[in-house]
Amino acid sequence: MTDKTPAQLADTAGDAIRALNHATLSTRPDWEYPGDAYSVVGNLAYMAGMLPQAIEQITQLLTTLEGENHLKSDRDTLGDDLEAAYAGLHIAAGAAETLRGALTRAQNGLGAVAYKD
Repeated sequence: MTDKTPAQLADTAGDAIRALNHATLSTRPDWEYPGDAYSVVGNLAYMAGMLPQAIEQITQLLTTLEGENHLKSDRDTLGDDLEAAYAGLHIAAGAAETLRGALTRAQNGLGAVAYKD
């Protein structure tokens, strides 16, 4: 377990992707072969596969808070705000699953690709 909050963990994940973006900008000793890309794509597929559960648990939190009448809107449009939030979360979960599938397909393709001198 961790002492970090869910928001802090999401921030850490974002920082890790930012670092990945920087690490893949140019060739380096650990980023020069197809196997390197295969590993990164596989790890990204794993990450994307975990997102729907996190999104569902966010939705569950909001649903619980809504059911307990613990939510309000600063714009006095709570119903519309929650409708937008739930719709966005639903779309995001589907997009994450689509992303996982696409990355898995890419990794499968990379499985047969090798470096040639």
